[in-house]
Amino acid sequence: MKTNRRNFFQTLGVGAAGLGLSSVPFISSASTPSKEDKDDQQLLIGDNIAIAETKYGKVKGFILRGITCYRGIPYGADTSGKNRFMPPQPPKPWATTLPAVWWGNTAPQIMDNRYANAYSSFVDHWNYDDVSEDCLKLNIWTPAVNAKKRPVLVWLHGGGYTNGNGIEQDGYDGENLSRKGDIVFVSINHRLGPIGFSDLSGIGGSKFADSGNVGALDMVAALEWVRDNIVNFGGDPGNVTIMGQSGGGAKVCVLTAMPKAKGLFHKAVPLSGSTIKAMDQTASQKLGEYILKEAGLSASEVEKLQEMPWKDYILLANKAAQKFAAENSGTGVRGGFSPVADGMNIPKGQFFSDASGISSDVPMMISTTFHEWGMARTMPEMELITREKAIEMLKERAGMGGGLGEKAATVYDAYAKAFPNAKPIEVMTLVSSNRKGAIETANAKAGQKAPVYLAWFGWEPPMFDNRMRAFHCLDICFWFANTDLMLTHTGGGKRPRALSEKMSGTLLQFMKTGNPNKGGLPEWKAYTSEKGETMILTDQPELKNDPDREARKLI
Repeated sequence: MKTNRRNFFQTLGVGAAGLGLSSVPFISSASTPSKEDKDDQQLLIGDNIAIAETKYGKVKGFILRGITCYRGIPYGADTSGKNRFMPPQPPKPWATTLPAVWWGNTAPQIMDNRYANAYSSFVDHWNYDDVSEDCLKLNIWTPAVNAKKRPVLVWLHGGGYTNGNGIEQDGYDGENLSRKGDIVFVSINHRLGPIGFSDLSGIGGSKFADSGNVGALDMVAALEWVRDNIVNFGGDPGNVTIMGQSGGGAKVCVLTAMPKAKGLFHKAVPLSGSTIKAMDQTASQKLGEYILKEAGLSASEVEKLQEMPWKDYILLANKAAQKFAAENSGTGVRGGFSPVADGMNIPKGQFFSDASGISSDVPMMISTTFHEWGMARTMPEMELITREKAIEMLKERAGMGGGLGEKAATVYDAYAKAFPNAKPIEVMTLVSSNRKGAIETANAKAGQKAPVYLAWFGWEPPMFDNRMRAFHCLDICFWFANTDLMLTHTGGGKRPRALSEKMSGTLLQFMKTGNPNKGGLPEWKAYTSEKGETMILTDQPELKNDPDREARKLI
């Protein structure tokens, strides 16, 4: 399935010409090129340039502005046909050198009307290419292919468990962070939605025992690929950080609970998304029954689901999920397509509940934004709403959850007291973007021996008449030193760059040592449930003790 496809050299031009060497402000003083170097050839590609070995064959990339890049390296086999709903298989070895110069296919997802909203397309600048089940591919940015062992970051994209890909936004680009920190940056694609998380184990038997978690097992396979191959790209398999945002943040937490992922990473960073449990298998298996019924198949015919075109299957499974939700509303049973607590790949019960359990020795850095669920960017009339109107709206809806009902006024007033300078639209957005999920994760993780650090991002861009605020996804480009690349999020220039210098430096320090201090931000104390130490990320970052605790408790 084709979507808007960018020409390879147009992509290169965005960084080199369109943004005027966006990476230059982030080059460390030890490697800052001379004026003459900046005018030299920026892209190197040829028969004997950027050749690297993998277990499955040689790959050939290119060198862009001094960073060696590889795009679309297979870490697993095609997942279509008999491989659908099955654990990932190794890629088939190749005899000739594989050209790794273009992004791998996006995992199957519904792309219809993806660009329908002009403002959203402008601001988030989505990058989508071909979509297919041959999607187990990864991308690498490295300062050099040599024997040096550099810290490795593996990026898990957002989009819930349903949408997205490893290069969905320009802010996901790993060039600047790789250069600044002398690290290896890896981003991956993996199975999503009904293709990645349909639990058919209740109807298909042992053959489909893993079907509810194959998308999560893809991520494990990618980490195994990093363990086995990243040294050939200048990376250290003994120092790997996993990081993700939104659904990617939840994926980070899921991986910390998976026995098969133990030892494959050493630090974890969930942004604007976390979880302390997977989906109950009673619900996931029941949804599997709905899928089979919707397809008009018997239990003995479950394999026919592997033969359907992927889009037909996704549409059928989504329709089954809608019926499941409608017929089980009010029962407390929640369905959907996400990792399953099958007791085998992912444990039942709460993550981080064992002080000496899986990943108990993995430090974690958690962050969310002030205004995850902002609503006024394209609705200027919302700026003028009153307290009463805001409370009325919160009664019906508060972010991703349901409404607050009769508690709305009490909660609103508590947040207004905690943030006395906030307008009604801002108070409403703070309530809708509350940190309860992040705090639950931090509290659970704080019971283990490795430290957890908590941040709250509140920097606001000066665009759309200052209505954007600290929205969901905004902080990514700050962590990755990409504020001059993701211009539609930041506006670019010295103001966002100053905070990005501190945040990206802090991330790099955390990657290297497991402690974020001495990276550019003020002293950052580890989080404790008692004090709720939180690094506030604004133009003037500061550490505060749980500034919204009393208001948050009322939700």
